[in-house]
Amino acid sequence: MSQAEDIVDDLDEAAEGQERVRAGDIADTIGHRGIGALLMLPAALELTPVGGIPGVPTVLALIVATFAVQILLGRDDMWLPDWIERRRIDKSKLDAAVDKMRPAAEWADRHLGRHATWLVDAPAPRVVAVAILALCATVPPLEVVPFASSIPMGTIVLFGLALTMRDGRVMALAWVAFAAALWGVWTLWP
Repeated sequence: MSQAEDIVDDLDEAAEGQERVRAGDIADTIGHRGIGALLMLPAALELTPVGGIPGVPTVLALIVATFAVQILLGRDDMWLPDWIERRRIDKSKLDAAVDKMRPAAEWADRHLGRHATWLVDAPAPRVVAVAILALCATVPPLEVVPFASSIPMGTIVLFGLALTMRDGRVMALAWVAFAAALWGVWTLWP
């Protein structure tokens, strides 16, 4: 089963035939893959060159936080506020991000999935949502240090990957990364 590659393919398809892709179209396209993918993909976009554009990490953190709040509230269907849903990204930038994510997705499908699922089963998503909200809160001030926002966003990718692939080993790693990210953010805080 190729869960991660399917998500990257869906992301690629969302951009097909458009010069600028709406965030709402991306969320609709990958939304059926579950909450992990919705948390992981905006955070993963921040780890690409797109994350170097001023303001983009904060917008991506807001998108992730929107999903995290809904997970915390127990919602099954995720939605985006209209002002985020209408945000657009150039197809070329999205294509570049997809190209960067594809090798990682291929690796994830080969090596991850269905291990120690008790670490990803309920209530784990809600606990993770609280941790993600804390990480998202650190992104705007970290933007003053180039690519420093990649520390919390990388940790969010791990949480999303753990939930998407249902791999408790990755969840354990994500919690270690969370502790390290908090320490790293504390030392980098402007």
